[in-house]
Amino acid sequence: MNSPIAIVMAAGKGTRMKSELPKVLCLANGRPLVRFVLDALNQAGVGGMVVVVGYEAEKVETELAGEQNLQFAYQTEQLGTGHAVMMCREQIKDHDGPVVVVAGDSPMMQASSIKSLLDEFADAAPACLLGTLIHSDPTGLGRIVRNADGQFVGIVEEKDADEEQRSISEVNMSTYVFDCQKMLRALDRLTDDNNQKEYYITDLPGIMLDDGEDVRALPVLKPIEALSVNTVEQLVEVEQVMKNLLTE
Repeated sequence: MNSPIAIVMAAGKGTRMKSELPKVLCLANGRPLVRFVLDALNQAGVGGMVVVVGYEAEKVETELAGEQNLQFAYQTEQLGTGHAVMMCREQIKDHDGPVVVVAGDSPMMQASSIKSLLDEFADAAPACLLGTLIHSDPTGLGRIVRNADGQFVGIVEEKDADEEQRSISEVNMSTYVFDCQKMLRALDRLTDDNNQKEYYITDLPGIMLDDGEDVRALPVLKPIEALSVNTVEQLVEVEQVMKNLLTE
C-alpha cells in the first residue's frame, strides 16, 4: 500500500468574502488560507497532493507553483464536492492506498488530527474514515448517526433531521480518508439526484455501506477545527484565534 495522498478542494469563489480572489487565496495573518491546509497535510505525512482549482485557477496555480509533489485538477463547473473529487480521477487512478480529502479553506486544520485519522486507517483498513467533531453547537451541520453498537450508519443534514437526530452533537466536518480504489468505484455510482443537481461527497459513505464496505467515523477533530472561513467576519475570528495561539 502506498503512502497517503490528498485531494484539496480549492475551486470556489467565496462570494461572501468581498474579494475577487479565489477564497483559498484570501489572507489570514498574511498567508493564503490554503497554505495552512497544505502545511497540516505535510506535517501529517501526506506525500502527493492534488489541488482542485476552478475560479481564477491560474492565480492558485501561481501561488502554489513552488510546491513539490503537487498537481492540479480542474473543476470548470461548480457541481458539488463529489464532482470536485471526480475531477481528480486521472491524477489518482493508479494510487493504491489512502487518500485524504479536505477543504482548502480550513486554515485551522490540525496535523495531529490528520495523523490520528491516518493511523486509524492504517490499523483498521476501512473503505472510508470520516474525521468528526463533538460540537457544543451543532446547528446547521450534518449529524453523524450511529446504531446501538456505536457503528456509523450515515450523515443526516440538519434540514432532513428529526428532533432526536438534531440533538446529536457529533458532526461531519468534511474531512475524510478513503481507500482510493474503493472511492473511485463508489464515485461511479454517485448521482446528482437532489434539488441542487450537484454531486455530494457526503453521499459516498452511504454508497460504500450499501456495498458492504467498512465505513467508520472517528471523533478526533478539535473544537478549533470547526472554525471555517465563509465570511469576512469568520476570517477575522480565525485571525484572532491564530494570534492567541501564538501568544500562548
